[in-house]
Amino acid sequence: MYAALAILLFAVLYRVAGVYDLAISNISPLMAIAFCGAVYSKRKWFWLVPFVALLLSDIFINFHYKKEYGFEWPVAGFFARTACFAVAVLLGRWVAQRKSWLWLLGGSVLGAIVFYLVTNTQSWWSDPFYAKTLSGWWQALTTGHPEYPPTILFLLRSLFGDTMFTGLFAGLMEWQASSRDEPSLLDKPADEENDEETAEAEAEETVADAGS
Repeated sequence: MYAALAILLFAVLYRVAGVYDLAISNISPLMAIAFCGAVYSKRKWFWLVPFVALLLSDIFINFHYKKEYGFEWPVAGFFARTACFAVAVLLGRWVAQRKSWLWLLGGSVLGAIVFYLVTNTQSWWSDPFYAKTLSGWWQALTTGHPEYPPTILFLLRSLFGDTMFTGLFAGLMEWQASSRDEPSLLDKPADEENDEETAEAEAEETVADAGS
């Protein structure tokens, strides 16, 4: 419980800090927390941590933008980000069934790409600045508003942040398992490996019998 609260506080503060320091904007741990939480934690209530962190940080950021710049985020944006986090949880559960470092990396990258496509498509649809055409959608995905950094840069930052924090969280979990003399949480149990070897052997025998 204390670990979940600590992660929640860290995630909220880190995301809020991005409002004041653009250098870390879009380099957020939230997607990695959602993804790794689903990979490593069997306690489903823990999967709610990134969603709560998203809600709390969105409330603060929206209040800040309204006070400083006179505009608010559309509610549709919150639902789009929430949907992306749900996808990250589903990806995490999918990776948890495959237990591979390669799948861990692939899931992290795919989550960042989904977040980029969904949130920028939502922005294109709701922002009157963009023409509701294919070229307008492409502009939302690549250059964005001319007074802001290109939106493609946000994809690169998200890819960096998601893979970095995924590696950090996974490394901490593996270190914790190693310090307790437990096997890697991403290694398949011996009985699963034996079952796979048996299944492969039976498949080879079936092919050989069919060819004889």
